[in-house]
Amino acid sequence: VQLQASGGGLAQAGGSLKISCAASSRTSGTYTMGWFRQAPGKEREFVAVIVWVNGASKYADTVKGRFTISRLSGRNTVRLEMDSLKPEDTAVYYCVARPGNIIRSNTDDYAYWGRGTQVTVSS
Repeated sequence: VQLQASGGGLAQAGGSLKISCAASSRTSGTYTMGWFRQAPGKEREFVAVIVWVNGASKYADTVKGRFTISRLSGRNTVRLEMDSLKPEDTAVYYCVARPGNIIRSNTDDYAYWGRGTQVTVSS
């Protein structure tokens, strides 16, 4: 599975951005996909994931209520809508995928990683 992220960019605090991740092969019914992020000088951290087959999702406490993850079944694409952005959301966002339908939030649980996309939030 190859993952291609798109979107991101620059936003002001309180603004919104969307990032998407397209999988190269069919993921429906067998994969969990989502996002991690890494800010400068910090460790990579979990953001959100979604189970393809049933849409179950999990969010980090730091983004809950502000970010929404969704899947676009006809396009093997996962989207992260980010609202009420904060400067601390600034990071490189990585799309991830793992076989199976169990939600995990550790970096070691994900076998497939896309190249990161930069999200920068100015104050």
